[in-house]
Parts: sequence; C-alpha cells; structure tokens
Amino acid sequence: MAASNLVRIESISQIHRIMGLPKPHPPLIGIIDLKDLKADPGIHAVIFDLYVVSLKRGCDKLMYGQQKYDFDEGLMAFLAPGQILRGEENGVPHQLEGWMLFIHPDFLWNTSLSRKIKQYDFFGYSTHEALFLSDKEETIIDGIIDIIRQEYQANLDKFSQDVMIAHLEVLFTYAQRFYERQFITRKITNSKLLERVDDMLTDYFRGDDLMQKGLPTVQQIAETLHVSTKYLSSLLKQLTGQTTQQLIHEKLIERAKERLSTTELSVSEIAYELGFEHSQSFSKLFKAKTNQSPLSFRASFN
Repeated sequence: MAASNLVRIESISQIHRIMGLPKPHPPLIGIIDLKDLKADPGIHAVIFDLYVVSLKRGCDKLMYGQQKYDFDEGLMAFLAPGQILRGEENGVPHQLEGWMLFIHPDFLWNTSLSRKIKQYDFFGYSTHEALFLSDKEETIIDGIIDIIRQEYQANLDKFSQDVMIAHLEVLFTYAQRFYERQFITRKITNSKLLERVDDMLTDYFRGDDLMQKGLPTVQQIAETLHVSTKYLSSLLKQLTGQTTQQLIHEKLIERAKERLSTTELSVSEIAYELGFEHSQSFSKLFKAKTNQSPLSFRASFN
C-alpha cells in the first residue's frame, strides 16, 4: 500500500485489507480487536465514510482532529462519517487494547436507526469529550458488543440485521445514560466551564463587540472554550436546562432590560447596541422571551 498522509476509508473491506484480515462477514458492519491494529508509518490520518465506535485502553498516541487521546483506562469515542482520526507522526500506538465497531451507513438503510442515529449528539463530540467508563459500565458495553459480534459471525438469516440494529440502539442508549452520568460526576469541572460561559457572555454583552460583530454564535463560544458545539449544548442542557443558544438569548434579554430601564435610548438605538441590524428583529425576540414588547417593559418602570 502506498504511503500517504491521509487515507480515506470507504468500506469495512478496505479496513480488513489494510490490516491483512479476512474479508468481513457481513461487509457492512464489523468489529476488530485493537491488538490486531497495524500501524503504517506512511498513514498519519484517516477519514472514515463510516460510523465508528471504539473502546480503547492504554493508548496515548491517537488523535482526533487536533485533540490528543490522553488516558490509561478505558474510554469510548464516537465518529460520524466524514470525521478524521489522526496518529501522531513518529508515534506508534503501544499496548493498545479494546475494539472498534464499524458501521457502514448502508447497513442502517430503511431502519429506524437510520434516522435516530443523527440525534445522538455524542457522534459530534471531540476526543477530549470522550466517555470515561467505570468497570461496571465497561462490562455492560463489552457484553453488547459480544452479542453483535456473535450475531454477524453466525449464519445470517432474515432476523440478523434486526437483531444487530436492536443491540446498536441499546448500545447508544447506554452511551447517552453514561454521558449524563459523566456530566454529573465531573460536576466541578463542568461548573467551571459554565462559569466561563457566563463570564464570557457577560463581558461580551457589556463590551463593544456587539455593534461590530453582532450576537455571539454557539460556534464562537465553543471554539473559545475548546469544546465542540454539540458537547457544550449537551452539557449546558444537563446543568441548566438550556442550550447554548438559549443562554445567549437569556444574557441578551438581561442586558436589554438593563438598557431599557436605566437609559433613555430609543428601542432602535438599544437594538443597534445589542448587535441587531433591524430593531424589529430585536423587538420580536424580546417579546418572545418576555411576553412584553420593549416599550411595554420600559413603561412598567415609569
């Protein structure tokens, strides 16, 4: 195989060829043990056209995007088609244990999971937002994977796909449950991140950036905090009951109320201060959030 900085993996059969493994059976879903993973010094990054779920132990060399895996115990990570997995140059994974589950999108065609899988936010999380598992949780996940492996290694029949799809849904449901547990058990770290979001929005709405740059975006906040947009919204939803966008609007309304009650600026002037090109858009949002128009709110203070 020719050396290349970036390899695109379009099928599970291609993975098996690269690793010198027998052809997969069936060809649209497969599980490999990471002890069979062979490092190619010419491959520094892989982009998958597949869904990938992995459980890894004892590796500190794999990277996803620009983030580095740094762990000793088991953790799960999820990649959707189009995402990149990198290996550090001049660094070969060592003592790699665990497994990788590959699912071709065609395997999900015409199933309930083909639509539902797009609703699992963890497929959009970054590596440093991976799921850290307790021993008990890891045993549960490994048990589900064993059932899926046994099913596709057996003689396939008309029930095989349905059984594997059902267990994939169970796997992803457990992942959701364990992520919510992680949000809670890492409360101190997550609370600090929430404080940073609050401080960042407060400073932004009191600064001069609003008139020049408009309202802050979820993407801008996530990039500043070095987290993914999906992880940030999932975390904030768990901690506050609100998404990142809802928190942005909450801070905006707080600032708008302050300006309406303590200044004589017109609604249009306040809207401009808050980054709105058209005052009608500001008034519409204000009323949607408070059930009052800006002028009605101001009148209540006179």
